[in-house]
Formats: sequence, C-alpha cells, structure tokens
Amino acid sequence: MFARNVAFTLKPSTTARQFAQIFDKEVLPLLRKQKGFRDEITFSNPGGNDLTAISLWDSKENADAYNVSGYPEVLKTISTVVEGTPKVQTSEVLSSTLHKMFAAA
Repeated sequence: MFARNVAFTLKPSTTARQFAQIFDKEVLPLLRKQKGFRDEITFSNPGGNDLTAISLWDSKENADAYNVSGYPEVLKTISTVVEGTPKVQTSEVLSSTLHKMFAAA
C-alpha cells in the first residue's frame, strides 16, 4: 500500500467545515473513480487553517497515475478555499490496521 500526504493551508476566510463540504461533494467522487484508490483521511487543527490529507493507494503506480491524471482537477476544485500550492509527500505504508484489513480482503 502507498500513501500520499498533502499539507495545505486554507484561505483566511475559509473554515475547515467549508473545506470538508467541498471535499465530500466534489473531491471524494473524483478520488473514488481513480484506479487503486483505497481511502482518504483529512486532519485539521481545531481553529487553525492548516490541514493534512492522506490518501491510500494499492500501489505507487496507482498514486503516480492519479498525480498526473486526477490531482490537477482536484487542485482546481479546491483552489477557491486553499491558499498557495499544497505540499505533497509520498511514502510506502509499512504498517496500519487498515493496511492489514485490505491485505486480508
């Protein structure tokens, strides 16, 4: 399993709740169409503007393909609420309960 960790900052006039509404209605449907997509977890500091989104993928190849074909559309979708360019890091998942659950399925 492979993970994409995306860190970004909301625009000052945007709340985490507003971001979550856009994400749930517009971004998640795009992610679910991507080959190898497994799950998405988004975190925010209470009262802060910094968010982290971690998406889980079957393989590095699937995550890389999304980065080229799907991610640019996601960036356009969230550009109204996100300030600057999100920072993306990728990594292999070494251990997680979710990882073990997918492996058993």
